[in-house]
Amino acid sequence: MNEEKKVKSMKVEEKEVGATLYNLDPIIMKHHYEIDYIHSYAQDSPFFAGLSKGQILGGKCPKCGATYATPRGHCMDCGGKTEWMELPLEGTVHTYTTCYFGGEEFLDETPFTLIMVEWPGVETLFLSRLVGVAPEDVSIGMKVKAKFKRLSQFKPTDVYFVPTSE
Repeated sequence: MNEEKKVKSMKVEEKEVGATLYNLDPIIMKHHYEIDYIHSYAQDSPFFAGLSKGQILGGKCPKCGATYATPRGHCMDCGGKTEWMELPLEGTVHTYTTCYFGGEEFLDETPFTLIMVEWPGVETLFLSRLVGVAPEDVSIGMKVKAKFKRLSQFKPTDVYFVPTSE
């Protein structure tokens, strides 16, 4: 028996989405994007809870003594489980960059300055924003102090830095 299978004509549904074409060469489009996102901070939860309390928590390895400015469950040097330690609220700019483009959260602030903060005795750096300083006035070695948003969102952006008044 020679049976012929009928293939249905399939078509992808099309709808107008409100996209806006700004340019053709190169193509520049505007699309609205929105999503609800459920996320667990898991082992890093104490870090974000600390930000809501005005603390920056780093990690310390009790086995070898290595210290980290960012959440870390295990030591990069020896593999030991790290413990939480509170970092000072004042530090120094190790390096910086001025961002002229940013994600949706920072569009109103562009250009903005990102800094890597260093603390004596801490082996890694902490990435954050520097607020209240014109990009041309930022310098390596500048003394900075952490500030925290009053209404915590449990996000890395809950902390930012300002120059100290030395």
